[in-house]
Amino acid sequence: MSQIKIRTASDAEAPALLAFWARSAEGTSITDDEDGVTRLLDRDPEAVLVAERDGAIVGTVIAGYDGWRCHLYRLAVDPDQRRQGIAAALLASAHERFVALGGRRADAMVLDHNELGQHAWRAAGYHADEEWSRWVRPLI
Repeated sequence: MSQIKIRTASDAEAPALLAFWARSAEGTSITDDEDGVTRLLDRDPEAVLVAERDGAIVGTVIAGYDGWRCHLYRLAVDPDQRRQGIAAALLASAHERFVALGGRRADAMVLDHNELGQHAWRAAGYHADEEWSRWVRPLI
């Protein structure tokens, strides 16, 4: 197998990212459309990290930093490419990005029913925070 390359995504890849998440990620979000992805990339062009092998997307993570907190979303690996260190490589790149930006702690959004995802996050050194809950309100 060829090597994995970690790089940032481009605006033009919004459709490919959405298709990748549809087959490789758990759950959907209100921002899972081309407009949502391109807005993110326009605001923070280095936020979406892509793992690529032989020109194909095999993994992603969104590593968003708002100047205060480091947030991780959409850690996803192609089901046929799992257990090869792709998620670990993506998270290492995300952590490097956060440290370079002055981040102090990262948090991850993980669906409660996503046991496979929870296992991956635990393996990366993350844990569920029992003190905080996510509160949401749709704006549109």
